[in-house]
Amino acid sequence: MDYNNGVTTMTRPGGTAGTKPVPVSALEKRLDPRYLNVHERELIRDLQTAGSSIRAIAHTLGRSPSTVSRELARNTDPRMGYLPHGAHRKAAARRARPKTAKLAAESSLREYVKDKLLLRWSPEQISHTLVEEFPDNPEMRVSPETIYQALYIQARGGLKREIQAALRSGRARRKPHRTGEQRTPRFVDPMTMISDRPPEIEDRAVPGHWEGDLITGAHNQSAIGTLVERTTRYVMLVHLQDDHTAETVRDGLIKTMSTLPAHLRGSLTWDQGAEMAAHKCFTLATDMQVYFCDPASPWQRGSNENTNGLLRQYFPKGTDLSVYGPEDLEHVAQELNGRPRKTLGWKTPAERLRDLLLTT
Repeated sequence: MDYNNGVTTMTRPGGTAGTKPVPVSALEKRLDPRYLNVHERELIRDLQTAGSSIRAIAHTLGRSPSTVSRELARNTDPRMGYLPHGAHRKAAARRARPKTAKLAAESSLREYVKDKLLLRWSPEQISHTLVEEFPDNPEMRVSPETIYQALYIQARGGLKREIQAALRSGRARRKPHRTGEQRTPRFVDPMTMISDRPPEIEDRAVPGHWEGDLITGAHNQSAIGTLVERTTRYVMLVHLQDDHTAETVRDGLIKTMSTLPAHLRGSLTWDQGAEMAAHKCFTLATDMQVYFCDPASPWQRGSNENTNGLLRQYFPKGTDLSVYGPEDLEHVAQELNGRPRKTLGWKTPAERLRDLLLTT
């Protein structure tokens, strides 16, 4: 113990002092409860000496068995066994900050990661491939999280800004993620989720159920509403004159759906876009239940997503959609509804809808 400097040194068996002194303040620091304290380490030693299993020790401490297992693996001395105060010093030494980031300095690992990022590999792909390519080299290991840390947090060290552009997201900052418990309700009126949609809608057995969305123009200033009937793939386009606020979209949908007979107005499935905030008013006016997709789940409206892709042939991204009038939208819808579809046995959506109208 160095009382002048307030540090303690780790002494190896045989009397050789450790190379890294640990300040007393680090040993006595009040830790977050998720970390083991010295009293728990003493209990681990006592229970282990008494012959208790790792699971029994963990149960006594109220900890996970993996926590006890890691503690013994990391901090057991090869000659002296598990020494609680020595283990506490080792843990305190490892907590020292700041630590040198793994990808901050020039190295073969850093060059490998940089090269793969420029090829637009994901951090997870890089991490797993390192194990395959360098099975006997533990220095060539890095977790996906470490790569993300280098890209998003170590702005001056770590990997350079141009590498960030190679990420598929194109973001230079990390996007915060919240749990379901933290998510606030999307609208004032409660949503009915797609998980509550009846099976006959899911398997497309009954016609009259629609999927909807918006395609937007340059700078998100203009939009067109798109509607696809799930059974026939029949398309209707909603003209939105000046904007795509909730009120405008509501009125456009009500006007468009009112042109259909009652038996083809079953339900509407939409994503959680703000344009559907007035969904309750739409339901009251049309008697059509609105079902909402889960966040970031476009495949739950597969027919509509496919149709939106086809519509981009007519309305390319980045164009001003406000220049198209109702007649233009009707012309495009007729062209799409006149195309034979493999999924319809090479019938057209217009033919399938006509058959429905004639038989009901």
